[in-house]
Amino acid sequence: MTRFIAVASGKGGTGKTTTAINLGTALSDFGREVIVIDANVSKPNISLHLGTPKLRFTLHDALRGNKHITEVAYLHPSGLKVIPGNISVEEADKANIHRLKEVLIDLVGTSEIILLDLSSGVGSEVEETLRASDDLIVVTNPEIPAVADALKIIRIAERVGCNVLGIVVNRVTGDKMEMMLKNIVDILQKPILGVIPEDISVKKSLAVKHPVVYTHPRAPSSVAFKKLAAKLLGESYKETLEKEESQSMLNYVLKGLGLK
Repeated sequence: MTRFIAVASGKGGTGKTTTAINLGTALSDFGREVIVIDANVSKPNISLHLGTPKLRFTLHDALRGNKHITEVAYLHPSGLKVIPGNISVEEADKANIHRLKEVLIDLVGTSEIILLDLSSGVGSEVEETLRASDDLIVVTNPEIPAVADALKIIRIAERVGCNVLGIVVNRVTGDKMEMMLKNIVDILQKPILGVIPEDISVKKSLAVKHPVVYTHPRAPSSVAFKKLAAKLLGESYKETLEKEESQSMLNYVLKGLGLK
């Protein structure tokens, strides 16, 4: 059974897209069939994160009825399957977000989990995507504005019948000025699924246009994303052996050099 999971945040800058991409990669590492969709129709940027800004066909073509949804899916060199959006402003204006649920039906049975990277904010685009999703993961930062906006997303999800799985607290530094996890739970009344630390490796991975789980498998953020994936699957996570991780990095370098 295909499960559609929305990844949303009430405000921009929380690391929502980074979370969707790396959670998808981590779930794939657990042997699951996963597709990450850029459902941020007005401001898509997954293709920018993954170094493929100019693609002939995207989700926007499927929404306009020009292409079947399976014809706009791509396999990133990291192994992540994605359905990107078109970054053109003109294309964004032409996209019919109201057709999203109808279009997504054709993906049922193609993958076990489909992650939908939503637009930030609380507009109609977000609401339509939540209507097309089974579950929701809310990404926030440990600060009052982000948590307050996260609460708005939760309320919208509850109104449209989308099950809220819980919260991912991203970009945690451990600074004493940050909100305590307990306080975040008290405000949002939802469980915390994962805590992702602030990590320079994320910026390094973005620079080379790959998920951090792929480029830096032992980085603190990567380990946290893997633990998040394991929790969603109801499985335990064991740290990868150093030899295996070194081999993973070697494969990455060889691929970059065109030698593998």
